[in-house]
Amino acid sequence: MSTQIADIVRCALSPARMATYEAIAPDADAALALYAWNAQICGALLSPLHICEVVVRNAVADAFEATRGARWPWNLGFERSLPRQLSPGYNALGDLQAVRNKVKTTGQVIAELKFVFWEKTFTSRHDSRIWEPQLMRVLPNLDTAKTVAQHRKLILDDLNQVRRLRNRIAHHEPIFARNLLDDFRTIQRLVEARCQVSADWMVSQQRGH
Repeated sequence: MSTQIADIVRCALSPARMATYEAIAPDADAALALYAWNAQICGALLSPLHICEVVVRNAVADAFEATRGARWPWNLGFERSLPRQLSPGYNALGDLQAVRNKVKTTGQVIAELKFVFWEKTFTSRHDSRIWEPQLMRVLPNLDTAKTVAQHRKLILDDLNQVRRLRNRIAHHEPIFARNLLDDFRTIQRLVEARCQVSADWMVSQQRGH
């Protein structure tokens, strides 16, 4: 790539954005190549992130329906079980209320709720009513040697890792410094907990690229 093209692209992307890449690249061409690689890896991870989110939220919704009924988003007991705010600044109850006020079906609520809503359902506040009776049913491939509380905490940590990766990709941030193999294995582990066949299919799609 010519120096002129590199300078033009750098200006379009902004020197501030490129500074992260230039800090570890030997020259402008290498920095742009790293930027392009980072964008390509972000794109490749979108599919497994999509599959993971849909599989996890469907598993959680399955548990909710079993304990609160098919119309669980409108169930008063379920509403009262949600915290009004979770640090840093997320309001699970407010999120649910805002979504259900603009849609009519449980399926539409599931599709509209933020990823963080599903992540935060794996806090200890839901252990007795939801996870103790339902976790091993909706995630049948979990290791039976671990307790429900142990699994629930591990899943919470895994979902936090996945959400952070998802957010960086969504905001076009660098992910090249992350342990991307560990990120992918975490996504795979969450999908496997629900369905081994789906996890294997997801991996096969990645290999196809």
